[in-house]
Amino acid sequence: MLAILKYKAGNQTSVRRALDSLGIENTITADPAELEQAQGVIFPGVGAAGTAMDELVGEGLDAVLKSLIWQEKPLLGICVGCQILLDYSEENDTKALSVIPGECRLFNPSWTEDAEGRIPIKVPHMGWNSVQLRVDCELFRGIDPRSEFYFVHSYFPAPAEEYVIGQTVYGRPFCSVHGRRGLWAVQFHPEKSGWPGLQLLSNFADYCREAADAQ
Repeated sequence: MLAILKYKAGNQTSVRRALDSLGIENTITADPAELEQAQGVIFPGVGAAGTAMDELVGEGLDAVLKSLIWQEKPLLGICVGCQILLDYSEENDTKALSVIPGECRLFNPSWTEDAEGRIPIKVPHMGWNSVQLRVDCELFRGIDPRSEFYFVHSYFPAPAEEYVIGQTVYGRPFCSVHGRRGLWAVQFHPEKSGWPGLQLLSNFADYCREAADAQ
């Protein structure tokens, strides 16, 4: 069983729909006991970092998340859920969870898409783009390196270098996957990324199941 964290700044329904299509048992919950019992937790997020943190703190879920991570419960952060695992976000001048060292920064609209510097990037970054892995990652097992994932964001994660797992180019390379084994965060939306995204979610579920069996 996977648990999808329930809070007002999360996009739980689309994540649940993707897991259901894969036949992966799941529940949407904010109950600490259910989160504790789950094999793994998916931490989605939409909207602004400040709003998301306000919701987490207001419900006491910031402490719950940190406790689960301290216990090495497998966790997958998505989009804003990826960003606020860091120390700080420039969006709303937000103090974040400080689970992974680093900060979230606004795309610079002066960056360009072409080598000649004639086509400025559009902010937000919206659409399909690939991920170049810098280290091996279980999440991408069986996924063609040329696969593209769906992005929609104005801010990007900039974790400490040792936590960078994958990069995407938009004007310049930025970190699109970060974390460590069992604690992963992706800037794109796997639940909206077709087959590659579904494979990533399936790989996460497999990892959670294997980790639970090994205990």
